[in-house]
Amino acid sequence: MYKEGSATARNRHPEETVKRILDVSVRLFMEKGYEYTSIQDILDQLGGLSKGAIYHHFKSKEDILVAVVERMTAESNQMLAEIRDRPGLTGKEKLRTIFKSSICRPVQDQIFTVAPNFQDNAKLLFALLHDTIDEAVPNYVMPIIQQGIADGSIQTDYPKALAELILLAANVWINPMIFDSTEEETLEKFMVFTQMMEGFGLDIMDQELLDRIQTLTALYQQNK
Repeated sequence: MYKEGSATARNRHPEETVKRILDVSVRLFMEKGYEYTSIQDILDQLGGLSKGAIYHHFKSKEDILVAVVERMTAESNQMLAEIRDRPGLTGKEKLRTIFKSSICRPVQDQIFTVAPNFQDNAKLLFALLHDTIDEAVPNYVMPIIQQGIADGSIQTDYPKALAELILLAANVWINPMIFDSTEEETLEKFMVFTQMMEGFGLDIMDQELLDRIQTLTALYQQNK
């Protein structure tokens, strides 16, 4: 009775329409790159949805990117909040839990299998960096480090800078998708990161984490 692109159809199930747009967009951004994905490319994968329907929810392709990044980081931030507020753990133990919980999430296998080319996703990369520095550091990791300072498990006079260093090294420098690292290069970075963390008294990296990182790197190299 209603065409999907009509205002009536759009307003009947707006959440489902937004979900469809974002599902298609994140796949195309990862496969083709943000810069090489057009609104028409997104439309072509939406089964008859009109351009007007997309612009009803998003003013531009960049607005879609913002929503994609927000959705990608929402689950991660929820996990960080739960660990930050979990009773019975020291700050140091919470940092260890963050690393294991983050890297062992099943969604990581999907991301590394799709193998997005961040060299062609500059805006996506910048958006993820922005979320790391402006959201994850002040709201989750720095409070955990401050808890560690209070309970004596972490020693530093610079909790914010340490939180930034840890997340940027772990999420960017070690990430094989950003620098197209081989398994050997990723191993070397992991070992240096482990030594750096131990220098801060944070002996929280272990063989399980190393094995998991090597598995994800192999997935990336196989599917890039």
